[in-house]
Amino acid sequence: MRVSVIFLLFALLISFVSCRENPKPQPTTSKKKIIVGYVPGFRGSLEGLSIDANKLTHINYAFVDVQDSMAWLTNIETDTINFRILNKLKEVNPDLKILISIGGWTWSGNFSDAALTPSSRRKFAKTSVEIVADHDLDGVDIDWEYPGLIGDNNVFRPEDKQNYTLMFREIRKELDNLTEQTGKYYELTTAVGAFYSYIEHTEMEKAAKYLDYVNLMTYDYYTTGDTAGHHSNLYPPEDYEKDASADKSFKEFLKAGVPAEKLVMGLPFYGRSWIMKSADKHGINMPVKSAARGAGYTYIKDSLVNKNGFVRYWDENAKAPYLFNATTNQLMVYDDEESVQLKCEYVIDNSMGGVMFWQYASDPNEYLLDAVNEHLYP
Repeated sequence: MRVSVIFLLFALLISFVSCRENPKPQPTTSKKKIIVGYVPGFRGSLEGLSIDANKLTHINYAFVDVQDSMAWLTNIETDTINFRILNKLKEVNPDLKILISIGGWTWSGNFSDAALTPSSRRKFAKTSVEIVADHDLDGVDIDWEYPGLIGDNNVFRPEDKQNYTLMFREIRKELDNLTEQTGKYYELTTAVGAFYSYIEHTEMEKAAKYLDYVNLMTYDYYTTGDTAGHHSNLYPPEDYEKDASADKSFKEFLKAGVPAEKLVMGLPFYGRSWIMKSADKHGINMPVKSAARGAGYTYIKDSLVNKNGFVRYWDENAKAPYLFNATTNQLMVYDDEESVQLKCEYVIDNSMGGVMFWQYASDPNEYLLDAVNEHLYP
């Protein structure tokens, strides 16, 4: 008996020393703000997209589909090539993190089924992490649009609220299992609708415990409806205090229990546009006649700002630019270097985690990405 006790104590000592010498990898505690760029893998090959790895901390590969409760590479041949292209960027920036982003507006239809039962959640988590392991990636981003809501004519259920949290718990477990094999920490993040109904249909405080970052989609505030205004304003415009804004979204998620350092400000690298019924107020918060084609920021800056009948205006209340063409009554709302600077300062002042943007191909000249780097790391 005494010999057995001695051996047991010796084994415990060895285990303790081993744990001290080989601690479990932990999330990065760097105070550097993150810069997350979504890249459009759904469009096909990324070979023609020039990506400056030194201007990013994270790349989210959009998108991976959800089919039969599995994370599914719909275009596996192209996706595999794209993963190699992205991994090669680590030769330039070894600290760059590459995550698969699952879902998106078009491919969120089966999330509710995948999160529904313990077995479906295990299946979804395992297949998600298998993609990460097979392609030597750095984590999983979930873009469920939206739990408990119809989104793009999706399946949805009241129990999505609890299953959303349980899904993250299962993915976190599988990522930690992979860590046990590789000795490397893997991140788990999510993109969320930046509106209060999203909070009502989720348990953000509980879910945040499993997440490294929560990417606020603080854009697309106006997409449909009889009126149109800023789609990515930092604050509400004049006389519209109840309008959606990035400031309002941040404060609502903070109140819902998500720590500020996990909240990430979303930036659109594109603009939205409408033909308005009149020239009143240069179109802002006015009645819409019809939708017009949006554009990426490179095109907006190079071809539209104070050109071809478009005049740039600045909304001092909203801290947002916009263009209006008085001949055609066309309104274009967007972010530019000035509004991005103010958003970066907001991120710093409010101890947020950083910024993310949708998406890289919308600003190939990197005007806004340069502004982010300049003002997020002053």
